[in-house]
Amino acid sequence: MYQIAICDDEVSELDKVEQMLQKYHTPHMEGELLLRRFLNSEELLLQMTTKSYQPDLIILDIYQPGKSGIETARKLRDRGDFCKIVFLTSSQEHALEAFGVEAISYLVKPVSEKELFPVLDKVLKDFVNEQPRYILLQTDDCVRRVEPNDILYCEAQRKKQYVCMKEDKSVFLHMTMAKLFELLCVHKEFAKLGASYIVNLEHIERLGTQMLLMDNGEEIYLPRGSYKELREKYFDHYLGTGH
Repeated sequence: MYQIAICDDEVSELDKVEQMLQKYHTPHMEGELLLRRFLNSEELLLQMTTKSYQPDLIILDIYQPGKSGIETARKLRDRGDFCKIVFLTSSQEHALEAFGVEAISYLVKPVSEKELFPVLDKVLKDFVNEQPRYILLQTDDCVRRVEPNDILYCEAQRKKQYVCMKEDKSVFLHMTMAKLFELLCVHKEFAKLGASYIVNLEHIERLGTQMLLMDNGEEIYLPRGSYKELREKYFDHYLGTGH
């Protein structure tokens, strides 16, 4: 799943871009495109600052009342956010400024599928080749983009799943443990531990027959009969023999 923000002060332009994005498809694309619309840059920046909204790609109109697209991009770069940006504009006069803030493309309106689709192809190819990898987690108030290695373990707590992460960024998710494991199992460092836990093998400090110690100091007691299977996964992971 990829998060794309579309920011333009004209509803008709938002509609056009959204329709093209919904029509876009490629056999190389894994997951869906999650789209969000913004009528001004201030609202986009607010969501990214206060709601932990982290789009993978921003399609951004340059000419907007208030903060322009160029100013918005510069603010993101100044704070260390290097999400991909595609500028839309009715004029070519800001092309040099656009590339000065590391925009990946600069499209002059009216934009067509013929112009936009090759840009999306390049963006998705970059996503596949780039590290770190990310997954998207839906919390109560936002969708968060998380690097898998930041997750230490997940624990089922009634109807919620507790995701313990580094640097006190832990979250609760309204989803089943099965769905959460479906997101994580493609990353070979994650192993299911009984019905209540998913653990990141990279963060296990010590593994015993009854308990494992995570590298943040927390202890997780092993369900009965789970030690042998977990030990095998642990050694396979570090020896590179897992499949």
